[in-house]
Amino acid sequence: METMTRGELAKKCDVNVEALRYYEKRKLIDPPKRSEAGYRLYTEEDITRIRFIKNAQTLGFSLNEILELLKLRIYKNKSCEGAMKKAQAKLEDVEIKIKTLRIIKKSLKELIKQCEEAIPTNDCPILSKFESQNSF
Repeated sequence: METMTRGELAKKCDVNVEALRYYEKRKLIDPPKRSEAGYRLYTEEDITRIRFIKNAQTLGFSLNEILELLKLRIYKNKSCEGAMKKAQAKLEDVEIKIKTLRIIKKSLKELIKQCEEAIPTNDCPILSKFESQNSF
């Protein structure tokens, strides 16, 4: 089995060495074996694990959620119902965020529409709205 150093693994996975240390500390990756000289030695399996982590992060999963997903990987013959439920929950979170972002977008457009560049800041509708009790 071919091995690589932490620096080589970081380069292959396009992450920094500190991220690898952090993943190990959070138990997202297993502690690597060591060479006789004490260097950490990683394998292709570690590359697969880092890719898993990075791809899940891209879809918005937190490191805690990724750890739960990684644990599902241990049971190779079970159904993927657990993973599906986690993906559905993440989708619901994303839909709520999208809804919230649409509200923010609408509110910002309205504030910008009310604002005129030439008025002094003490009359600025944007700054006044931030001070008001009314929420967006």
